[in-house]
Amino acid sequence: MSAHDYWMLALYAALLFGLGYPLGLFMVRLATPEGVGKGWLTAPERGLYKLAGIDARQDMSWQRYAVTLILFNALGALVVYALQRLQAVLPLNPAAMTAVTPDSSFNTAVSFVTNTNWQGYGGEATMSYLTQMAALTVQNFFSAATGIAVAFALIRGFARKSTSAIGNFWVDVTRITLYLLLPLSIAFAAMLMQQGVIQNFDAYKDATTLEVTHYDNPKLDASGQALKDEKGNAITEPATTPTQTLAMGPVASQESIKMVGTNGGGFFNANSAHPYENPTPFVNFLQMLSIFLIPAALCFTFGKMVGDMRQGWAVIGAMTLIFVVMAAVGIWSELHANPQLVALGVDGSVGNMEGKETRFGTVASAFFAAITTAASCGAVNAMHDSFMPLGGFVPMWLIQFGEVVFGGVGSGLYGMLMYAIVAVFIAGLMIGRTPEYVGKKIEAYDMKMVSLAILVTPALVLVGTAIAVLVDAGTAGVANPGAHGFSEILYAFSSAANNNGSAFAGLSANTPFYNLLLGVAVWFGRFGVIVPVLAVAGSLASKKRVPISDGTMPTHGVLFIVLLVSTVVLIGALTYVPALALGPVIEHLQLFGGK
Repeated sequence: MSAHDYWMLALYAALLFGLGYPLGLFMVRLATPEGVGKGWLTAPERGLYKLAGIDARQDMSWQRYAVTLILFNALGALVVYALQRLQAVLPLNPAAMTAVTPDSSFNTAVSFVTNTNWQGYGGEATMSYLTQMAALTVQNFFSAATGIAVAFALIRGFARKSTSAIGNFWVDVTRITLYLLLPLSIAFAAMLMQQGVIQNFDAYKDATTLEVTHYDNPKLDASGQALKDEKGNAITEPATTPTQTLAMGPVASQESIKMVGTNGGGFFNANSAHPYENPTPFVNFLQMLSIFLIPAALCFTFGKMVGDMRQGWAVIGAMTLIFVVMAAVGIWSELHANPQLVALGVDGSVGNMEGKETRFGTVASAFFAAITTAASCGAVNAMHDSFMPLGGFVPMWLIQFGEVVFGGVGSGLYGMLMYAIVAVFIAGLMIGRTPEYVGKKIEAYDMKMVSLAILVTPALVLVGTAIAVLVDAGTAGVANPGAHGFSEILYAFSSAANNNGSAFAGLSANTPFYNLLLGVAVWFGRFGVIVPVLAVAGSLASKKRVPISDGTMPTHGVLFIVLLVSTVVLIGALTYVPALALGPVIEHLQLFGGK
């Protein structure tokens, strides 16, 4: 690593915490009844409530909150599906895109509604401008707002006492979209356009390339003999210059919310490796910062709302510790070149550059991969399929932790709080006391719901992977047999069920089998977690706050951070280590063992 790399990492940490803290305090206002204030600033909010007939003062029980949330997202999935199927006859279709197939439309619809944004298609070759904007970009906002709303509901469960209400879903989604996601996305889109990310409605353009073909090649007759003129000189083919079709479109507007909302679905097939989405190292840095910004800020929102900022620092401390270790392993792995290529004389001094953009380099690519898989973003600026075995292991395991290492907007915090409840439960068993967390007793019902929230995604991942490797439709998409091919399948289901959306990029997954099976994993990986989380929120809100006593275990110090990290790692290790041993672990041993 160079001095530039160290400065980049230090600046990243400083800006993340420096911007995340005030943003977290601002989000407290979005989650409390008072909102952002009164007057002209809240006029759009009040107008939307009046138009929709919503009473903003009426809170919901957790059951009503959950039903409203699921129906809202189901309706969004239907709209996204319909726009894909009808895009051929709808306007803003400059490249004359045809209707998307039913299985791909289903997969994309549930993927974007659930903040997963798994893409089995090439955006610039499949989706019209209208579909990109009205279907995909709109759901980038709503899916992100849904995740943050669930985090707000769970925080209220800890902060409130003796009530059955956890908030109003419509108010949460409206405020989050109007006052958080829209302003951040507009500001970020403007910065992206200034740096060269395109934003237009132009027709696709044919550009003349620098490549020249058929230069001075002799013209041949039917028998393959060179033709000559009357003077005996060879007749040559005229020089031709090929052209390349360049896709256009409203990219910056989708790119901004793609990152701010930890969505990850790219306008182009190459995602953030495409120069129209990610043109410069500065833009690459801004994109990495935007991915973690809201997840980090929500930890401070949690601390402020429960009345003890130390609780927020403990959660973000656990997240940071796991991330730093995993990112360091990923960067270290990619700084080592493939020994088989080095044996052929390839320069290995810059590490493993296969599948990476030279404008970013090894360190920024590996760091981006760790960030996008620690958060449930899924945007990629390098192909994870080309990483070294341990370099591919890092993003895969970060996903399998449950997307709780900062995680997606909202989902990272409520996922980590589920692990925190498990941690205090284990500690309570050790000392023989009823476990407590942030002033609330953790009882049998809470632990049942927490167990469901944590275990549903591993079940989807492991069962889905087992089905895929057992049937011909699943193995047909594998181009790399052996351990690497297994890693591609395992990564696909890990990404889908944990709502990440990134891919190893070596599995042909745009088939009816994978579109349907991954779509099911995506849907239940999202709402199979959200419903138990909301049940926990409702249970906690109904309880009285327990005063701190001499027997209360502190949940804000170093000891608790270690306990929380251990809980996350051990559950992840015990669940996935056998599968990981069949994939990246054995591949690493084979590569460096010379076999």
